[in-house]
Amino acid sequence: MTTYCEYCNSHPEDTFNRKYHDTQYGFPLTSDDELFERLVLEINQAGLSWITILKKAENFHKAYSGFKIEKIAKYTEEDRARLLADAGIIRNRLKVNAAIVNAQKILELKKEFGSFKKWLDFNAKPPLTKEEWTKLFKQTFVFTGGEIVNEFLMSTGYLAGAHQPDCPIYKKVVALNPNWINK
Repeated sequence: MTTYCEYCNSHPEDTFNRKYHDTQYGFPLTSDDELFERLVLEINQAGLSWITILKKAENFHKAYSGFKIEKIAKYTEEDRARLLADAGIIRNRLKVNAAIVNAQKILELKKEFGSFKKWLDFNAKPPLTKEEWTKLFKQTFVFTGGEIVNEFLMSTGYLAGAHQPDCPIYKKVVALNPNWINK
């Protein structure tokens, strides 16, 4: 019998979480827009269940212009009002603001590092602790507390812990990123 991570075992009928677990969670991302999308979704999950975010993911993608960083960085007050009126996403002023401000911050990072991914990679060597990552994110972005940073980094393969070693997905993730190993 295949042993999956405890989260999947505790939600056996949940196809949203299972699909995310099997195809996205812990898998390295290379696109800045995909990394930004994951950051925005993790920020929006704060105080809510992840299944809520997964069920609204397509709505988020449409509402936030496909998570195109350059476009979101230029959002106006009209865009903020549009997002706050969109029942298909999380309508929280702080979270909407965080998406816009963080897009602007990523554009600043791109000037210095070439991309958001290169900034992450630069800071991943030597490996930072969770606490060091959290401090760095809090200095760089808004609405990025410890749990948000931890989940963002685990879900994108920068921190170990997304899968248990006996989970069949663990082997797939390690094959894609040999530096990602639970200790």
